[in-house]
Amino acid sequence: MYEGPVQDLIDELGRLPGVGPKSAQRIAFHLLAAEPADITRLQDVLQKVKDGVVFCDVCGNVSEQQTCRICRDARRDPQKVCVVEEPKDVLAIERTREFKGRYHVLGGALDPLSGVGPDQLRIRELLGRIGSQDVTEVILATDPNTEGEATATYLIRLLRDFPGLTVTRLASGLPMGGDLEFADELTLTRALSGRRAV
Repeated sequence: MYEGPVQDLIDELGRLPGVGPKSAQRIAFHLLAAEPADITRLQDVLQKVKDGVVFCDVCGNVSEQQTCRICRDARRDPQKVCVVEEPKDVLAIERTREFKGRYHVLGGALDPLSGVGPDQLRIRELLGRIGSQDVTEVILATDPNTEGEATATYLIRLLRDFPGLTVTRLASGLPMGGDLEFADELTLTRALSGRRAV
């Protein structure tokens, strides 16, 4: 334990996702040794993020304006909506340069043990979009974990009542460059069930 503000800084850094106690300590001591101009720049950026970043009114992605650049882009196909859990997932799919539709960010995944139910997610907004716009396909791109699967299953039940709507789920299976012997049973099961003709 360190004294006063140093320990407070370590504690606050340790609350960040993916930052453990040792990493928090290293970051804190790095910041203590940094030039005042570097600290000021970091403070300014953090303040700009809090003051200037909003969530898109349409899809829920992070944006500097009321509507994000993807929703404003007339070249994007409004009939295809890819449903993701978090804004970082939008970036992951955009990096592929394969998807030319729009997105819907739920803001998380169903997790009853943590108190996250349907009302805490942007599911109502998704249903409103599909009902009011000419959406023909919803791609469920939630994480392939327990919470993501539960969320996808819940959405499938809600979306199957929309006439003319195709609901798809991202395929999952073996990663490129991986070895079969190291794949777990669930991954192999999904890879086998999701196989396609070549």
